[in-house]
Amino acid sequence: MTQELIATVDVLRPGKSLVVAIDGPSGSGKSSVSKEVARRLKLAYLDTGAMYRALTWFCLDNGTDLDDGAAVEAASKSLPLEISTSPLEEYVRVGGTDVTLAIREPSISAAVSAVATTLGARTELIRRQRELIEKHHRRMVVEGRDITTVVAPHAEVRMLLTASEEARLRRRGIQLGGSQSAEQLAAQVTQRDAKDSTVVNFTRAADGVVTLDSSELDFAGTVDAALGIVTGIVNHQALRHD
Repeated sequence: MTQELIATVDVLRPGKSLVVAIDGPSGSGKSSVSKEVARRLKLAYLDTGAMYRALTWFCLDNGTDLDDGAAVEAASKSLPLEISTSPLEEYVRVGGTDVTLAIREPSISAAVSAVATTLGARTELIRRQRELIEKHHRRMVVEGRDITTVVAPHAEVRMLLTASEEARLRRRGIQLGGSQSAEQLAAQVTQRDAKDSTVVNFTRAADGVVTLDSSELDFAGTVDAALGIVTGIVNHQALRHD
């Protein structure tokens, strides 16, 4: 979504770290909401799911067998990835090739779980994700499936953004412009979640993680609720340390 919302929030925790970790299942609105939250808070933004999709594209492009864990891990270490960390610009490049749109194709969606459940590849991409967080002085909104528990368990704000299956399927269908059948949507949302949940829990909030259920909220309402959670936690932390 690209709709313009109201003015940005005053800078929170100026000069200090502010990592907002957001997890959630497919179709929950993680990417669009996280990007807008980052824009409003003037933070960097990282879509970790795009990194797994880019690695999947890279493996398929160079003929790597996705069932060969060692080969997928090796590909992850040689992946020549450039990814935007700005909420104002979206691009993903692999070896100089723009794959921003290609990694959203159904063929990638169908194959990405095989890559995302390869533990060696996860380890490498998590290393890169942490490196990017540090590069931006720990002022970043990071979204994915294991951010609150693995990538950034000590983030100042940790949130699980969820929604009902019906809402998630509807949103993913709208996002893809009605180009996918019900079966394709189910494969992209519920079936992928089932596969990925074998290596990471992103359906239930861990201790200290705030749950935001957006089933009955529109985009603007979800963004406002997420910003309310962030500002509430930051203000509470500030009071506690005064």
